[in-house]
Amino acid sequence: MNMRKLCVLGAAAISFICVAPDSATSAASTAKWDKVFKKSDKVDVQKVTFKNRYGIELTGDLYTPKNKAEGKLAAIAVSGPFGAVKEQVSGLYAQTLAERGFITLAFDPSFTGESGGTPRHVASPDINTEDFSAAVDYLSARSDVDENKIGILGICGFGGMGLNAAAMDTRIKATVTSTMYDMSRVNANGYFDSMTPEDRYTLREKLNAQRTEDYKNGNYAKGSGLPDKLTGEEPQFVKDYYGYYKTPRGFHERSINSNGNWNETSVLSFMTMPILTYSNEIKNAVLMIHGENAQPIMTKKAVLMKDSRKLEAIDRIV
Repeated sequence: MNMRKLCVLGAAAISFICVAPDSATSAASTAKWDKVFKKSDKVDVQKVTFKNRYGIELTGDLYTPKNKAEGKLAAIAVSGPFGAVKEQVSGLYAQTLAERGFITLAFDPSFTGESGGTPRHVASPDINTEDFSAAVDYLSARSDVDENKIGILGICGFGGMGLNAAAMDTRIKATVTSTMYDMSRVNANGYFDSMTPEDRYTLREKLNAQRTEDYKNGNYAKGSGLPDKLTGEEPQFVKDYYGYYKTPRGFHERSINSNGNWNETSVLSFMTMPILTYSNEIKNAVLMIHGENAQPIMTKKAVLMKDSRKLEAIDRIV
């Protein structure tokens, strides 16, 4: 299959917001099925593990079409949103794409969900970028996957990590981002680019003081997460997140967004490591999708290819 078509088909099969659509949110009643969406009778799923180049063991769910075609198939690695687990949005996307003939791998990033790594609930622009390449390692070694037809799908905050991986890893032949958050930008500039350089320095002072306290205490202070209850005065995007992650629609016990908090000092590395720096050097197909009401931090900037094979799918209004 042409990898550019893979991008377009992949985009058509997924929802275009950072949470799963209402139509697929009923949890299965069987005890063995631990996802927040219904199990498809068109695919098989199995738990798999693989290691990234830092030695962290990642856990994923591999979805394969039950009536898959002969020979090797195109494959897609899926991760995100930021703070979610594979039993939530990424698993639904992976299952939906598998129904359309792809082999798909929804995985938990390092330090989260069922994947390894300590301390828990840490985010890293470097390690989380590597997680995508580790998923490509795993898929490339499978006998039923065409190693020349592997794409990735990064959702919300993991869209930026996906683009960073595509800029680094030339094995990734197609990249789709769905309502991408630039985690470097939001951590360095704040929501709606509200932070000044002086604000940023003050935040660094606060976070580095917290590092000292964490070391002395032998544990890690948690950052602020979603509230347990809404007051009604929250911004709409907070209400949207709450409506998925904190309700039966999408709650999962292993999800940071549902049942935990990131370590407060996780944001430090994002503030000085802009993950989209080399995105303009990606030569393979890229499709970036955002909604009509996407927040300003969700980038609408086209990723241009250096050669003539530009994919004119940027700024699509859904």
